[in-house]
Amino acid sequence: MTGPLAERLGERFGERARVTESYGDTTVDVEPADWIELLTFARDDLGCAFFDWLTGVDDPPTGFQVVAHVYNPGSGLRLLLRTSVPRDEPRLPTAVGVYRGANWHERETYEMFGVVFDGHPHLVPLLLPDGFEGHPLRKDFVLAARVAKAWPGAKEPGESGHGAPSRRRTLPPGVPADWGPPDA
Repeated sequence: MTGPLAERLGERFGERARVTESYGDTTVDVEPADWIELLTFARDDLGCAFFDWLTGVDDPPTGFQVVAHVYNPGSGLRLLLRTSVPRDEPRLPTAVGVYRGANWHERETYEMFGVVFDGHPHLVPLLLPDGFEGHPLRKDFVLAARVAKAWPGAKEPGESGHGAPSRRRTLPPGVPADWGPPDA
């Protein structure tokens, strides 16, 4: 990618930042050591004061990507900021000192993917019940409920031996039979 944004990133990071554009969004990839510097540069130098979201992406077999979306409300600049952490030691400095809004996003990413955010003020589970073991958004996580009990959905057409079910009359599990508009 070329242009003023790529030049500014090149001046600051040199070869340490890879800038690409896809589907109208600009993506900047850096190594974990440059993560906080990139977030700070986006906020202070590019005016991306609005922190939208941060999440993880399981990228087997190597590790996890941590992705943040930031926005400059004045210019409309949107940036996807990414870094990768290894699967065997998924650690990254916390972004809470740069964007306070990263707090809960990092907690969720820690809980769901197991990425540890060093220096986070309160890195404890956010969504799952106490005592839950594992990280359910990892691709190698086995959903125990699906092993113990099959999915309660309807069978596929042709599996029951009675032909295809009528889609108009089939109600989702748990919906009372008298719910909805009367049959015509």
